[in-house]
Amino acid sequence: MAIGLDSLDTPALLLDAAKLERNCRAMRERLAHHGVALRPHVKTAKSVEVARRALDAPTGPITVSTIREAEQFFDHGFDDILYAVGVVPQKVPRLAALARRGARVATIVDSAEAARGLKLAAAREGVRIPALIEIDSDGHRAGIRPGDARLFEVAAALGDDLAGVMTHAGESYNCETTEGIAAMAARERAAVVESAEALRARGHACPVVSVGSTPTARFAASFAGVTEVRVGVYMFFDLVMAGLGVCAVYEIAVSVLGSVIGHQRERNWLITDAGWMALSRDRGTARQKVDQGYGLVCDLAGAPVDDLVVVDANQEHGIVARRGGGAIDFARFPIGSRLRILPNHACATAAQHGEYHVLREGRVADAWERFGGW
Repeated sequence: MAIGLDSLDTPALLLDAAKLERNCRAMRERLAHHGVALRPHVKTAKSVEVARRALDAPTGPITVSTIREAEQFFDHGFDDILYAVGVVPQKVPRLAALARRGARVATIVDSAEAARGLKLAAAREGVRIPALIEIDSDGHRAGIRPGDARLFEVAAALGDDLAGVMTHAGESYNCETTEGIAAMAARERAAVVESAEALRARGHACPVVSVGSTPTARFAASFAGVTEVRVGVYMFFDLVMAGLGVCAVYEIAVSVLGSVIGHQRERNWLITDAGWMALSRDRGTARQKVDQGYGLVCDLAGAPVDDLVVVDANQEHGIVARRGGGAIDFARFPIGSRLRILPNHACATAAQHGEYHVLREGRVADAWERFGGW
């Protein structure tokens, strides 16, 4: 039986089921139109129920960022898993255990040293674990730059366990326009397609060509030569995505419910019980044109109210003020009243909580477990 938001203890993580389902459907349809496979990244959700709504097939494929995610999702029927973090030998036994149980598990490397370590550790476990070579398409993080001869050294070290190439256009989060994101998407695609072609020209099979970031997936004009797209935050969206023009604020599916616990009238502040332990310390919008503080304040229907933002946060206290200062009508926000706060970074905010309170038509219809750990 559905209950009202006033029945929840605060702070609480809310998930609008209709928005989640719409966001997931839109991404599936976009990638299907381009003829490319979707391999959703479940690190955002860390929830079996959410992942099932992201996919047409209940067994995968999925992308994970922790082995704990791989184990948890495999236990619930997802058996096509890419562990998309550079692997070290110490982690191979847990991946091998999944492989022995029937999982199709793969990982990534970006050096010959890592490739040799993977091969030796997998051999000790009596399994084969294929790997994608990570390509650095934008100078943002890890990987081998396109055209670097080390690509062939890694391929040689992997031998028959070379599964393909992958990249993540993390620098797309720093683009200032949607045109810039589209250009980044073209750069991302070119980096992996050219790397795959170079490997094939040297006689290496390279069946998988994988890209992934929500902004580039949203604005890419072409996926020619790409076999799969890995995206995660699109399921929920957040204020960083809205600031990039990837989504509208009203499409954000997650929020944090908090209670007003105090008034600081001389400062024009509301104090809530949703501090950084509920919202996270992520300040991703600080680099964008519109700084949303620690989160954008909404009414119980999820609509932004009075241009209020969480301007500061302590461990268990959120400080709410009007953007740029200005008077607050405290009569509208009595002690004990409730607000919803949209997050800067859905992954980081959700990570602060143990469950989603699932909303349907504004009421709590279900609770979905989420998990943490590595």
